[in-house]
Amino acid sequence: MGLGDKISNKAEEAKGKIKETVGDATDNERMEAEGQADQTSANVKQAGEHVKDAWKDASK
Repeated sequence: MGLGDKISNKAEEAKGKIKETVGDATDNERMEAEGQADQTSANVKQAGEHVKDAWKDASK
């Protein structure tokens, strides 16, 4: 994965954190849950990138 994908995943994680915080502050459980889901999705993508990076390093 390239740098653009890593930046995109970090942005998705940040967006999820903001949604979660706003949802919590406004007692909007749906928004809070969406924020948590966005963060989880971004973290899964980042974990996949780490595995790919490790595989590339190991194959050198």
